[in-house]
Amino acid sequence: MSTLRNKVQLIGNLGNDPEIINLESGKTLAKFSLATNEIYKNKSGEKVTDTQWHNVVAWGPTAKIIESYLTKGKEVAIEGKLTSKSYETKDGEKRFVTEVVCNEIMMLGSNK
Repeated sequence: MSTLRNKVQLIGNLGNDPEIINLESGKTLAKFSLATNEIYKNKSGEKVTDTQWHNVVAWGPTAKIIESYLTKGKEVAIEGKLTSKSYETKDGEKRFVTEVVCNEIMMLGSNK
């Protein structure tokens, strides 16, 4: 059961081209947003699409794959874990960020 702790699986579309950062240590970091859609009918019977945006980061070989093959709009399935961090703005305001740290990615859809 320990493999089920803090596990996230999402299917969605990239909201932007991935930002690729090559660190001095030699590690590669990829950052992008992922949109997931849930479609349901409201009380009136109308179709409603609820879009959620997720911040995704990936390291190493996974980041290299993202750099080579993914662009805005591509459909992907990702697996990873949730992480949260906080920071303070210049004005002293505390902000919180939740990210999905992606360790596996599968490209979906067609290669148009």
